[in-house]
Amino acid sequence: MGTRDFDTLLIAVGMEIPSTPPGIASYLNEASRTTRRLASICLGSFVLGDAGLLHKRRATTDWRFAHEFQRRFPETRVEIDRIFVADGPIWTSAGMSAGTDLALSLVESDHGRELAKGTAQGLVIHHRRGGGQSQHSALLDLDARSDRVQTALAYAKRNLRSVLSITELAEVACLSPRQFTRTFRAETGVSPARAIEALRIEAAKLLLEQSRLSIEEIAVETGFGARERMRRAFVRIYGEAPQAIRSEAGPVAAI
Repeated sequence: MGTRDFDTLLIAVGMEIPSTPPGIASYLNEASRTTRRLASICLGSFVLGDAGLLHKRRATTDWRFAHEFQRRFPETRVEIDRIFVADGPIWTSAGMSAGTDLALSLVESDHGRELAKGTAQGLVIHHRRGGGQSQHSALLDLDARSDRVQTALAYAKRNLRSVLSITELAEVACLSPRQFTRTFRAETGVSPARAIEALRIEAAKLLLEQSRLSIEEIAVETGFGARERMRRAFVRIYGEAPQAIRSEAGPVAAI
């Protein structure tokens, strides 16, 4: 099987870990020498790994298959808490929906933010995620069932810088404060205060990893108010301080 010059090769597979035919692995390895960029969606990263293209590179895949991915490719730095990773000309993404985020980032990389934004709008995507966003979501973990609680949580996520009192959230949910608190705990298993803290921590972690804001600015932007208050929350949840998480993230990504 001969190769030809491509700009971008995108690898997509099924719902199970693929068995890469030797011919495909050889083809991709050879094609990588003349192709500007190779990318994979979800378990397609296993194909790139089988082709020897992830050696000593950073990559991601669906979190449910991370252990097997790392076992097969021990020389790859698996960044499982990412929805997509770009390491030079090799791009990998997590689950299937993360492939859309990766594709939009490819568009942005080639043609700019405005075209990527317009493309997202055409696809009726309301929020285009950056690659550093976690595969796990605090909103999904809370798993609220009713529209009222979901609306209150969405409001909280948009307004993390505010105090977000029970009275304010109850008004958004069209419930009395007492009804709201009782309904919220029944649906999510946690108090509104604990849920909001989880949203603040998630937002702060993303800013630590992807922005150049100072830790003090991030504490204000995400509603912690003070650096020390945010530090205590991070140590309790992650076992390490915000500064350590920022250091582990390395240089801010250019994309």
